[in-house]
Amino acid sequence: MTDEPLSPAAPPTPHAPAWALPAALLGGMMGAVQSRINARLAAEVDDGFTAATISFGTGLLILLVVFALSAPLRARAAAFGRDLRSGAFAWPLALGGLGGATFVLGQTLSVGLLGVALFIVCVVAGQTVTGLAVDRIGLGPGGVRTLTLPRAAGAALMVAAVALAMSGGVTTDAPWPLLALPMIAGVAMGLQQAVNGRVSQHSGHFLIATLANFVVGTTGLGIIALIHALATGDGPRALPTNPVLYLGGAIGVAFIAMAAHLAQPLGVLVLAMATIAGQIIGSVALDALAPAAGAHLSTTTLLGAALTLVAAVVTAGVPRRR
Repeated sequence: MTDEPLSPAAPPTPHAPAWALPAALLGGMMGAVQSRINARLAAEVDDGFTAATISFGTGLLILLVVFALSAPLRARAAAFGRDLRSGAFAWPLALGGLGGATFVLGQTLSVGLLGVALFIVCVVAGQTVTGLAVDRIGLGPGGVRTLTLPRAAGAALMVAAVALAMSGGVTTDAPWPLLALPMIAGVAMGLQQAVNGRVSQHSGHFLIATLANFVVGTTGLGIIALIHALATGDGPRALPTNPVLYLGGAIGVAFIAMAAHLAQPLGVLVLAMATIAGQIIGSVALDALAPAAGAHLSTTTLLGAALTLVAAVVTAGVPRRR
C-alpha cells in the first residue's frame, strides 16, 4: 500500500451513492444522542474531561474486541502500522483523534463563558470554512473539489441556519476573544474528517481509521484528564451505575466509522454539512421528545433546523467538476 499524493491531476470523484447523504444525516443525529449521553455522564462524575475519556475509552475497547475477532482487520492494522513506520503513509494524517480531543477541550474551557449556542455557531463556522479549504486543496480522500457558487452559498446558509436555530441562547455579553477556542475546535473537526478519510482510503477499510482515531483520542484525553486532576486536586465522583451513560463510546464508533467511510464519496464539505444538519435536527428532536432541563423550542429554532437540511442539500446537490 502506498500513500496517494495530493494532486489536482487525480481522476474525478464519481457522484456519491444515493444513500450517502441520508447516512451522513443519520450519523449527525447519532452525534446529537451521543452529546446528550456524554453531557449526562459529565454531570454525574462532575468532570467533563473524565467523561470524555470514558466515552473514547469504551469505544476503543469495543474496537479492540472487533479487531481481536477478525484476522483480516488485524492484518490490515499491522500493514498500516508498517506503512507509518516506513514513511509510506505520513504519520500526521493518522492523528485525526486529536480533533475530538480539541473539541472537548474547547467545549470545556469556553462553554461556561460563551454559552452552548454561541459555542455551536462558532464550531460550525470553523468546520464549514475548513471543509471548503480542505476540499479545495485536496487534503481529503476525494481529491480536489472546486469551489463553486452553490457550494459556497450552501456553506454560508449552513452557518446562518445554525445561528438562527441557536439564536435564542446566544448572549451578547460573552468575552469575544474566547471565540477563538470554538473556532479552532471546528477547524480541528474538519481536519479530523479529512485525515480519517485518508487513512480509510489508504488502508482499504474504514475501521482502521476508526481504530487510529480512538487510540489517539483516548490517549490525548486521558493525558488532559490527568493533568486537570493534578492541577485542580479534584478527582471525579464515583462512576454511575446506569449502563445507558456508557453508550457514548459505541455511538462514537459508529459515527466516526461512518464519517471515515463517506469522506471520499461525499467530500469533506458535504460530509460536514450533512452531519451538522443531522446534529441540529437530532438535538431539536431530542428536546421535543425528551427535553433537557431548561430546554425550549421556538419558531426560530425549528426554522433554523429546517434550513440546515436545505443547506446540506444545496451543497450536495451540485455535480462536482474539476
